[in-house]
Amino acid sequence: MLFIFLGLVFCLLLVLCERAGFSAGIRAAKPLASATFVGAALGWGALSSGYGRLILLALVLSWIGDVLLISKRRPLFLAGLLSFLTAHLVYALAFFSQGFHAVAFGVAMLPLAAAAFLMVRWLGPHLSGPFRFAVPIYVLAIGVMVASAVSAAAATSNIAGAAGAVLFALSDITVARDRFVAASWRNRAVGLPLYYAAQFLLASTVAG
Repeated sequence: MLFIFLGLVFCLLLVLCERAGFSAGIRAAKPLASATFVGAALGWGALSSGYGRLILLALVLSWIGDVLLISKRRPLFLAGLLSFLTAHLVYALAFFSQGFHAVAFGVAMLPLAAAAFLMVRWLGPHLSGPFRFAVPIYVLAIGVMVASAVSAAAATSNIAGAAGAVLFALSDITVARDRFVAASWRNRAVGLPLYYAAQFLLASTVAG
């Protein structure tokens, strides 16, 4: 509960710093906020199972991605995108390790494929250079991660994992809008709470 409380505090602080455009505050608050979901996973016993260790690895990769995305420089943003891409794939691997429900996975992929198509079509005119290839691959990885979470929920009743995966995907939409379409603190005001709620839900699945 301490890590959840600290996560709420640092997330609120981060949103306020984003609103004020306080760069030093953002650089301090974001790593601290993201460290809380890693700490929570450890507190919930992430190291005690193979599934838990995969979730922990994905959380650490997300923390690295968060730190890299603080910068607006293209190389660091691409590195952050790669870190999150890897995190999504590790999450998917963790969910697949719980069990695979083919029907649930297939049913989930249908709307996700349509959403991915619309997402890439929406972002396409705003992408240039390596982002024209990196973003569609990233969107595909998100879809696989969410579908694998739905599959695991059908196989094992891991509802928190599915909810966390969906919230993570929704938060990524706000990141994409902010980076490629229309930069605004409002994107972060919506996306950051979604993102941290998602990570805490995903971290909680390692318990017991």
